[in-house]
Amino acid sequence: MKPVRVVLIEDNDVFRDALVLLFDLQEDVELVASLADGSEAVGVCAKLAPDVAVLDYRLPCLDGVDVACAIRYACPDVALVCLTAEIDGPAAEALRDAGVGECVLKDEPFEDIVAAIRRAGGGA
Repeated sequence: MKPVRVVLIEDNDVFRDALVLLFDLQEDVELVASLADGSEAVGVCAKLAPDVAVLDYRLPCLDGVDVACAIRYACPDVALVCLTAEIDGPAAEALRDAGVGECVLKDEPFEDIVAAIRRAGGGA
């Protein structure tokens, strides 16, 4: 089975680096790019055609909703998963409206984050 190809968009360097290391340990997840903000996300997604873009809700420059909308418009085949420290009803609704399939809290176990990516990418 081919791995789920992922672009990660996360501004927290420590959290992003930890996710990169943990993704590298997954046989069925291939991290194809890691970005610190959403400004390059559309171009990277268009060029690399990942299965899933995993994005932080609170990003510098463009927030997660703006990034999700831009990716959804330019790359409609890319599934979207949001990582966030916390989320309320209106924010969750805005993300859903932007095309985000799942929101996962950053303090959830890593296995839950990967499970959401697998589901979004069409895996088990």
